Amino acid sequence: MASPVAFHHPSSLEHDTGGHPEQPARIAAIVRALEAEDWAGFASRESPAATRELLHAVHPPAYVDSIEAFCAAGGGHLDLDTVVSEGSWSAALHAAGGAAAMVDALVAGEGAVGASLHRPPGHHAEPERAMGFCLFNSVAVAARRARDAHGIARVLILDWDVHHGNGTNDVFHADPGVLFCSIHESPLYPGTGPASDVGSGAGTGYTVNLPVPGGSGDDVFCSLVEHVVAPLTERYEPGLILVSAGFDAHAEDPLAGCTVTDDGFAAMAATTRVLAGELGVPLGIVLEGGYALPALARSVVATLRTVNGDAAPPDVARHPLADAANERLAR
Repeated sequence: MASPVAFHHPSSLEHDTGGHPEQPARIAAIVRALEAEDWAGFASRESPAATRELLHAVHPPAYVDSIEAFCAAGGGHLDLDTVVSEGSWSAALHAAGGAAAMVDALVAGEGAVGASLHRPPGHHAEPERAMGFCLFNSVAVAARRARDAHGIARVLILDWDVHHGNGTNDVFHADPGVLFCSIHESPLYPGTGPASDVGSGAGTGYTVNLPVPGGSGDDVFCSLVEHVVAPLTERYEPGLILVSAGFDAHAEDPLAGCTVTDDGFAAMAATTRVLAGELGVPLGIVLEGGYALPALARSVVATLRTVNGDAAPPDVARHPLADAANERLAR
Protein backbone atom coordinates (compact mmCIF):
# COMPACT_ATOMS: atom_id res chain seq x y z
CA MET A 1 0.00 0.00 0.00
CA ALA A 2 1.24 3.50 -0.84
CA SER A 3 2.25 5.73 2.06
CA PRO A 4 -0.10 8.57 2.94
CA VAL A 5 1.23 11.99 2.03
CA ALA A 6 1.72 15.04 4.26
CA PHE A 7 1.98 18.24 2.22
CA HIS A 8 3.85 21.25 3.56
CA HIS A 9 6.02 24.06 2.17
CA PRO A 10 8.80 26.39 3.42
CA SER A 11 6.72 29.42 2.40
CA SER A 12 4.69 28.89 5.59
CA LEU A 13 7.70 30.34 7.40
CA GLU A 14 7.70 33.44 5.16
CA HIS A 15 4.27 34.57 6.35
CA ASP A 16 5.68 37.13 8.80
CA THR A 17 3.15 38.21 11.41
CA GLY A 18 5.53 39.78 13.92
CA GLY A 19 4.63 38.98 17.52
CA HIS A 20 1.31 37.46 16.55
CA PRO A 21 0.22 34.11 18.07
CA GLU A 22 -0.29 32.78 14.51
CA GLN A 23 3.46 32.72 13.93
CA PRO A 24 6.03 30.79 11.85
CA ALA A 25 7.12 28.90 14.98
CA ARG A 26 3.87 26.95 14.78
CA ILE A 27 4.98 25.16 11.62
CA ALA A 28 8.56 24.83 12.82
CA ALA A 29 7.34 23.07 15.99
CA ILE A 30 5.10 20.72 14.01
CA VAL A 31 7.81 19.79 11.52
CA ARG A 32 10.38 19.15 14.28
CA ALA A 33 7.96 16.89 16.12
CA LEU A 34 7.01 14.98 12.98
CA GLU A 35 10.63 14.54 11.92
CA ALA A 36 11.34 13.03 15.34
CA GLU A 37 8.51 10.54 14.68
CA ASP A 38 9.54 9.74 11.09
CA TRP A 39 6.56 11.78 9.94
CA ALA A 40 4.19 9.30 11.64
CA GLY A 41 4.50 7.08 8.59
CA PHE A 42 3.50 9.80 6.14
CA ALA A 43 5.57 10.65 3.08
CA SER A 44 6.69 14.27 3.37
CA ARG A 45 6.07 16.27 0.20
CA GLU A 46 6.30 19.96 -0.73
CA SER A 47 2.99 21.39 -1.83
CA PRO A 48 2.34 23.18 -5.12
CA ALA A 49 1.01 26.71 -5.22
CA ALA A 50 -2.70 27.01 -5.91
CA THR A 51 -3.64 28.21 -9.35
CA ARG A 52 -6.06 31.07 -9.72
CA GLU A 53 -8.58 28.62 -11.12
CA LEU A 54 -8.48 26.69 -7.83
CA LEU A 55 -8.88 29.83 -5.75
CA HIS A 56 -11.67 31.22 -7.93
CA ALA A 57 -13.81 28.18 -7.13
CA VAL A 58 -14.20 29.79 -3.67
CA HIS A 59 -12.95 33.40 -3.90
CA PRO A 60 -13.87 35.95 -6.62
CA PRO A 61 -10.98 37.12 -8.85
CA ALA A 62 -11.13 40.67 -7.51
CA TYR A 63 -10.63 39.44 -3.95
CA VAL A 64 -7.68 37.22 -4.93
CA ASP A 65 -6.12 40.15 -6.79
CA SER A 66 -6.56 42.41 -3.76
CA ILE A 67 -4.69 40.00 -1.49
CA GLU A 68 -1.85 39.68 -4.00
CA ALA A 69 -1.58 43.46 -4.35
CA PHE A 70 -1.68 44.09 -0.59
CA CYS A 71 1.11 41.58 0.03
CA ALA A 72 3.18 42.90 -2.88
CA ALA A 73 2.95 46.38 -1.37
CA GLY A 74 4.58 45.10 1.80
CA GLY A 75 1.54 43.95 3.74
CA GLY A 76 0.20 45.21 7.04
CA HIS A 77 -3.04 44.72 8.93
CA LEU A 78 -6.02 43.55 6.88
CA ASP A 79 -8.02 43.87 10.09
CA LEU A 80 -7.21 44.00 13.80
CA ASP A 81 -6.40 40.28 13.89
CA THR A 82 -5.08 39.49 10.42
CA VAL A 83 -1.53 40.55 9.58
CA VAL A 84 0.28 39.87 6.30
CA SER A 85 3.72 40.46 4.86
CA GLU A 86 5.18 40.25 1.37
CA GLY A 87 5.77 36.52 1.90
CA SER A 88 2.18 35.88 2.92
CA TRP A 89 1.01 35.64 -0.69
CA SER A 90 3.20 32.63 -1.43
CA ALA A 91 2.33 31.04 1.92
CA ALA A 92 -1.40 31.39 1.29
CA LEU A 93 -1.07 30.00 -2.25
CA HIS A 94 0.75 26.92 -0.96
CA ALA A 95 -1.72 26.46 1.91
CA ALA A 96 -4.62 26.28 -0.53
CA GLY A 97 -2.57 24.38 -3.11
CA GLY A 98 -1.45 21.83 -0.55
CA ALA A 99 -5.02 21.11 0.52
CA ALA A 100 -6.05 20.60 -3.11
CA ALA A 101 -2.98 18.45 -3.83
CA MET A 102 -3.84 16.32 -0.81
CA VAL A 103 -7.26 15.66 -2.35
CA ASP A 104 -5.62 14.74 -5.66
CA ALA A 105 -3.30 12.30 -3.85
CA LEU A 106 -6.18 10.73 -1.93
CA VAL A 107 -8.25 10.24 -5.06
CA ALA A 108 -5.20 8.76 -6.81
CA GLY A 109 -4.95 6.15 -4.06
CA GLU A 110 -1.80 7.42 -2.34
CA GLY A 111 -2.92 6.06 1.00
CA ALA A 112 -6.30 6.20 2.69
CA VAL A 113 -5.40 9.36 4.62
CA GLY A 114 -3.53 12.57 3.87
CA ALA A 115 -2.56 15.82 5.55
CA SER A 116 -2.02 19.44 4.58
CA LEU A 117 0.10 21.26 7.15
CA HIS A 118 0.45 24.93 6.31
CA ARG A 119 -0.16 28.43 7.53
CA PRO A 120 -1.96 30.75 7.34
CA PRO A 121 -5.05 28.79 8.41
CA GLY A 122 -8.17 29.19 6.32
CA HIS A 123 -11.54 28.39 7.85
CA HIS A 124 -12.42 31.99 8.81
CA ALA A 125 -11.81 33.32 5.28
CA GLU A 126 -15.09 34.25 3.63
CA PRO A 127 -15.34 34.43 -0.17
CA GLU A 128 -14.59 38.17 -0.20
CA ARG A 129 -13.11 38.81 3.22
CA ALA A 130 -9.91 37.86 5.04
CA MET A 131 -10.32 37.55 8.80
CA GLY A 132 -9.31 35.59 11.86
CA PHE A 133 -5.69 35.09 10.66
CA CYS A 134 -7.04 33.55 7.38
CA LEU A 135 -6.60 34.66 3.76
CA PHE A 136 -7.89 31.82 1.56
CA ASN A 137 -10.21 29.09 2.75
CA SER A 138 -8.04 26.05 2.11
CA VAL A 139 -10.50 23.38 3.25
CA ALA A 140 -13.21 24.91 1.05
CA VAL A 141 -10.78 24.93 -1.88
CA ALA A 142 -10.07 21.25 -1.17
CA ALA A 143 -13.78 20.37 -1.06
CA ARG A 144 -14.43 22.20 -4.32
CA ARG A 145 -11.45 20.43 -5.90
CA ALA A 146 -12.91 17.07 -4.90
CA ARG A 147 -16.23 17.91 -6.46
CA ASP A 148 -15.17 19.86 -9.56
CA ALA A 149 -12.12 17.85 -10.63
CA HIS A 150 -12.95 14.41 -9.30
CA GLY A 151 -16.72 14.24 -9.40
CA ILE A 152 -17.16 13.50 -5.69
CA ALA A 153 -20.80 14.37 -5.12
CA ARG A 154 -20.78 14.71 -1.34
CA VAL A 155 -18.05 15.85 1.05
CA LEU A 156 -18.06 15.96 4.85
CA ILE A 157 -16.12 18.77 6.51
CA LEU A 158 -15.67 18.24 10.25
CA ASP A 159 -14.28 21.37 11.91
CA TRP A 160 -13.03 20.78 15.46
CA ASP A 161 -11.11 24.06 15.74
CA VAL A 162 -12.23 25.84 18.91
CA HIS A 163 -13.34 28.86 16.84
CA HIS A 164 -16.33 28.56 14.53
CA GLY A 165 -15.37 28.13 10.88
CA ASN A 166 -17.58 30.96 9.71
CA GLY A 167 -15.99 31.14 6.27
CA THR A 168 -16.56 27.47 5.49
CA ASN A 169 -20.04 27.76 6.98
CA ASP A 170 -20.88 30.57 4.56
CA VAL A 171 -19.24 29.09 1.45
CA PHE A 172 -21.41 25.96 1.66
CA HIS A 173 -24.46 27.42 3.41
CA ALA A 174 -26.86 26.65 0.56
CA ASP A 175 -25.00 23.62 -0.79
CA PRO A 176 -26.23 20.09 -0.03
CA GLY A 177 -23.05 18.71 -1.57
CA VAL A 178 -21.10 19.55 1.60
CA LEU A 179 -22.12 18.47 5.09
CA PHE A 180 -20.40 20.97 7.37
CA CYS A 181 -20.19 20.04 11.06
CA SER A 182 -18.50 22.45 13.46
CA ILE A 183 -17.72 21.90 17.14
CA HIS A 184 -16.67 25.23 18.64
CA GLU A 185 -16.61 27.16 21.89
CA SER A 186 -19.37 29.73 22.32
CA PRO A 187 -19.37 32.58 23.09
CA LEU A 188 -16.01 33.14 21.39
CA TYR A 189 -14.59 34.75 18.27
CA PRO A 190 -16.00 35.19 15.64
CA GLY A 191 -19.38 35.07 17.38
CA THR A 192 -21.06 32.96 14.70
CA GLY A 193 -22.24 29.35 14.56
CA PRO A 194 -25.35 29.13 16.74
CA ALA A 195 -27.11 25.79 16.76
CA SER A 196 -30.00 27.49 14.98
CA ASP A 197 -27.87 28.06 11.86
CA VAL A 198 -28.62 24.95 9.81
CA GLY A 199 -27.97 26.24 6.31
CA SER A 200 -30.28 27.78 3.76
CA GLY A 201 -32.15 26.94 0.59
CA ALA A 202 -31.16 23.59 -0.84
CA GLY A 203 -28.49 23.37 1.85
CA THR A 204 -30.91 23.50 4.78
CA GLY A 205 -29.96 20.74 7.19
CA TYR A 206 -26.44 20.33 5.81
CA THR A 207 -24.89 22.88 8.18
CA VAL A 208 -24.59 21.41 11.68
CA ASN A 209 -23.29 23.79 14.31
CA LEU A 210 -22.44 22.27 17.69
CA PRO A 211 -21.48 25.12 20.04
CA VAL A 212 -20.06 24.12 23.43
CA PRO A 213 -19.35 26.15 26.56
CA GLY A 214 -15.92 27.15 27.74
CA GLY A 215 -14.33 24.44 29.85
CA SER A 216 -15.53 21.65 27.55
CA GLY A 217 -13.01 18.85 27.25
CA ASP A 218 -12.49 15.38 25.86
CA ASP A 219 -15.82 14.09 27.13
CA VAL A 220 -17.77 16.74 25.19
CA PHE A 221 -15.75 16.93 21.96
CA CYS A 222 -15.31 13.16 21.61
CA SER A 223 -18.97 12.49 22.36
CA LEU A 224 -20.11 14.98 19.73
CA VAL A 225 -17.88 13.34 17.12
CA GLU A 226 -18.84 9.79 18.10
CA HIS A 227 -22.54 10.21 18.80
CA VAL A 228 -23.59 13.13 16.57
CA VAL A 229 -21.19 13.64 13.66
CA ALA A 230 -20.53 9.95 12.96
CA PRO A 231 -24.21 8.93 12.67
CA LEU A 232 -24.95 11.97 10.49
CA THR A 233 -22.03 11.07 8.26
CA GLU A 234 -23.13 7.46 7.92
CA ARG A 235 -26.51 8.64 6.69
CA TYR A 236 -24.99 11.27 4.39
CA GLU A 237 -22.55 8.80 2.76
CA PRO A 238 -19.87 11.26 1.62
CA GLY A 239 -17.22 10.29 -0.90
CA LEU A 240 -14.55 12.18 1.07
CA ILE A 241 -14.04 13.29 4.67
CA LEU A 242 -12.05 16.45 5.40
CA VAL A 243 -11.15 17.64 8.90
CA SER A 244 -10.51 21.31 9.61
CA ALA A 245 -8.08 20.31 12.33
CA GLY A 246 -7.51 23.18 14.70
CA PHE A 247 -5.81 22.32 17.99
CA ASP A 248 -6.73 25.46 19.93
CA ALA A 249 -9.38 23.62 21.97
CA HIS A 250 -6.38 22.17 23.84
CA ALA A 251 -6.25 22.79 27.57
CA GLU A 252 -2.89 24.56 27.16
CA ASP A 253 -4.00 26.93 24.40
CA PRO A 254 -3.97 30.65 25.32
CA LEU A 255 -6.70 31.82 22.93
CA ALA A 256 -9.72 29.89 24.20
CA GLY A 257 -11.16 28.16 27.24
CA CYS A 258 -11.67 24.51 26.32
CA THR A 259 -9.74 21.63 27.90
CA VAL A 260 -9.20 18.97 25.24
CA THR A 261 -6.04 16.88 25.72
CA ASP A 262 -3.61 15.21 23.34
CA ASP A 263 -5.54 11.99 23.93
CA GLY A 264 -8.80 13.72 23.13
CA PHE A 265 -7.56 14.79 19.70
CA ALA A 266 -6.28 11.26 19.10
CA ALA A 267 -9.67 9.84 20.08
CA MET A 268 -11.52 12.16 17.66
CA ALA A 269 -9.04 11.21 14.96
CA ALA A 270 -9.59 7.51 15.66
CA THR A 271 -13.36 7.83 15.41
CA THR A 272 -13.02 9.75 12.15
CA ARG A 273 -10.56 7.21 10.72
CA VAL A 274 -12.86 4.30 11.59
CA LEU A 275 -15.80 6.16 10.07
CA ALA A 276 -13.89 6.74 6.83
CA GLY A 277 -12.86 3.08 6.76
CA GLU A 278 -16.41 1.85 7.25
CA LEU A 279 -17.60 4.09 4.43
CA GLY A 280 -14.63 3.15 2.25
CA VAL A 281 -13.68 6.80 1.62
CA PRO A 282 -10.44 8.77 2.04
CA LEU A 283 -9.74 11.11 4.93
CA GLY A 284 -7.84 14.40 4.70
CA ILE A 285 -6.52 16.49 7.61
CA VAL A 286 -6.16 20.25 7.01
CA LEU A 287 -4.35 22.26 9.69
CA GLU A 288 -6.18 25.24 11.15
CA GLY A 289 -5.40 26.84 14.53
CA GLY A 290 -3.43 25.91 17.63
CA TYR A 291 -1.20 28.39 19.45
CA ALA A 292 0.41 26.61 22.41
CA LEU A 293 3.44 25.32 20.51
CA PRO A 294 4.28 22.15 22.49
CA ALA A 295 0.61 21.12 22.71
CA LEU A 296 0.08 21.89 19.02
CA ALA A 297 3.06 19.78 17.96
CA ARG A 298 2.10 16.86 20.21
CA SER A 299 -1.51 16.93 19.08
CA VAL A 300 -0.65 17.02 15.38
CA VAL A 301 1.66 14.03 15.84
CA ALA A 302 -1.03 12.18 17.83
CA THR A 303 -3.63 12.92 15.15
CA LEU A 304 -1.47 11.83 12.21
CA ARG A 305 -0.20 8.74 14.02
CA THR A 306 -3.77 7.78 14.84
CA VAL A 307 -5.28 8.27 11.38
CA ASN A 308 -2.40 6.27 9.93
CA GLY A 309 -2.83 3.47 12.47
CA ASP A 310 -5.35 0.80 13.30
CA ALA A 311 -6.00 1.25 17.01
CA ALA A 312 -9.67 1.14 17.92
CA PRO A 313 -11.12 4.38 19.28
CA PRO A 314 -11.83 4.40 23.00
CA ASP A 315 -15.37 3.89 24.28
CA VAL A 316 -16.98 7.32 24.43
CA ALA A 317 -19.86 7.93 26.83
CA ARG A 318 -22.86 9.84 25.57
CA HIS A 319 -22.64 13.39 26.87
CA PRO A 320 -25.82 15.39 27.57
CA LEU A 321 -24.74 17.93 24.94
CA ALA A 322 -24.65 15.15 22.34
CA ASP A 323 -28.11 13.96 23.37
CA ALA A 324 -29.42 17.51 23.16
CA ALA A 325 -27.88 17.99 19.72
CA ASN A 326 -29.46 14.77 18.43
CA GLU A 327 -32.86 15.78 19.80
CA ARG A 328 -32.54 19.15 18.09
CA LEU A 329 -31.47 17.63 14.79
CA ALA A 330 -34.36 15.15 14.84
CA ARG A 331 -36.97 17.92 14.89
